[in-house]
Amino acid sequence: IVLLSQNIMERNWHLVIHYMIPLVSFAIGIVAAEIIRTKFQRVQQIHWRQLVLIIEIFLLLFVGFIPEKLNMLANAVVSFSCAMQVQSFRKVASYAFASTMCIGNLRSGMEALCSYRQNHNRQMLYKSFHYFGIIFLFALGAGIGSRFIPILGMHTIWISCLLLLVGFIVMFKQEER
Repeated sequence: IVLLSQNIMERNWHLVIHYMIPLVSFAIGIVAAEIIRTKFQRVQQIHWRQLVLIIEIFLLLFVGFIPEKLNMLANAVVSFSCAMQVQSFRKVASYAFASTMCIGNLRSGMEALCSYRQNHNRQMLYKSFHYFGIIFLFALGAGIGSRFIPILGMHTIWISCLLLLVGFIVMFKQEER
């Protein structure tokens, strides 16, 4: 958004479009997730969030086939997928969190840690550890992914498809409980 605004002010219209496409894709992804939630919320056989995961898996599989010269298309598809993820998966252990970015989780973790320091409420310490655990797992995934880039190149994104598939399956197991 900062770079978009800068390029609007500088009238660099080709770069405005460059930054606008992923933003619009993200916004459309939010809408898509909300439509899925609304239409499939009451379906018994499969949870609506599992539908989101299946769509994400197919989108990210598709991205792995996009040639590098079409990076803008790949960026738009990933932005759309990220938006669906962020909109659909907003809590872990009853704590609000962001699944595709860390800065809000860092803020929440530090806020809970400060609250613990002031009040010595162990629940706040527990809450902060949840956020720091999420950040750690995010960083670990990014680090592992970076190790596969020299081996798999642009196909490294397919690893995230496997992880999403694991999440999809785990949701079935939790539904049984």
